[in-house]
Amino acid sequence: MNTSAGTSAGTSAGTSSDASTGASAGATEGPDDERLRRWRLVLGGGEADGTGRALTGTDAAMDRALAELYGRAPRGADGRGRDRSGGLGGSAPSVARWLGDIRTYFPSSVVQVMQRDAIDRLGLAALLLEPEMLEAVEADVHLVGTLLSLDKAMPETTRETARAVVRKVVDDLEKRLATRTRATLTGALDRSARISRPRHRDIDWDRTIRANLKNYLPEHRTVVPERLVGHGRASRAVRKEVVLCIDQSGSMAASVVYASVFGAVLASMRSIATRLVVFDTAVVDLTERLDDPVDVLFGTRLGGGTDINRALAYCQARIGRPADTVVVLISDLYEGGIRDEMLKRVAAMKASGVQFVALLALSDEGAPAYDREHAAALAALGVPAFACTPDLFPEIMAAALEKRPLPIPTV
Repeated sequence: MNTSAGTSAGTSAGTSSDASTGASAGATEGPDDERLRRWRLVLGGGEADGTGRALTGTDAAMDRALAELYGRAPRGADGRGRDRSGGLGGSAPSVARWLGDIRTYFPSSVVQVMQRDAIDRLGLAALLLEPEMLEAVEADVHLVGTLLSLDKAMPETTRETARAVVRKVVDDLEKRLATRTRATLTGALDRSARISRPRHRDIDWDRTIRANLKNYLPEHRTVVPERLVGHGRASRAVRKEVVLCIDQSGSMAASVVYASVFGAVLASMRSIATRLVVFDTAVVDLTERLDDPVDVLFGTRLGGGTDINRALAYCQARIGRPADTVVVLISDLYEGGIRDEMLKRVAAMKASGVQFVALLALSDEGAPAYDREHAAALAALGVPAFACTPDLFPEIMAAALEKRPLPIPTV
């Protein structure tokens, strides 16, 4: 059994059981019985089970749903799995029934894990090309990544359904991320426009006190503020430029989704000029599509090689005001281009005043496999490479815009 996802699904089944599940388990069961029930759902029965627990009712139905996915070994290089029990096969009706079952028995977060495992373990991605199947799945970031990777193989009858699924996920992400992002970056832009003669309500008292500590009068226990530091009023003119340079290799699918949403949010702010560039061995500028992140996503091409140097050369050539520009490279740093040239470009951009940020991932999953040698080389240039969650990204951008140390997460 898949111990990570299977354990997650089994444990969640035990913790989120409803009245019918409780009836199946027995209303008068003690802690030991409930523990055995959960272990039986996790272990899946068979000789190695050891619980001696039989399942009935809803618990038995949940167990069948788990066994159909985790009761067989993952596919090998030859595409074959070693059957132990159950199995979804290649039948669309049986998969549709199974998708309905898991949505009945498990919470949404577990359904998404099981769907992802079904696609990875059983090779069911081709079934997503059927509109009826797409309508049955639980939409999430990983499903969007899978659909984007299938885009070229997608028939016209499925394309509109796929676009609707992607639209739903993107709209949900934008609702969750946009307000905080705009608020955080607006504050950062205001603070970056310091003025020396602010009006009273615009005074930044923390910075003013720090700037005047030398004027402390011990006998009066006070600081004489000879120099006031204040927040400038936000200008309607563009004052900062942000370049998102995104690796669209297959391993970066979730990062591409989140970066496209953030790109659209940044582009909606008048005081930030945003450019979005995606790359593999070729470079594609999707800036003109930023008013609709779904268009951005369908303009990407997940998979293929990686030429970071070529992408950075394109971005570097379009920087007009280095001191007011933030470049965000989102990549696992597996460079297929010229390594030394890539590092020279990063060093040249930093020397010109560009704030350079390197993110190994922009997702909720932590750091992926990445090129540690290249990450160390960037760190030596003063550009630490780290994974960033969507919730942290606004703070990262705010720090970059204000030219202060980045709030790098600790591992």
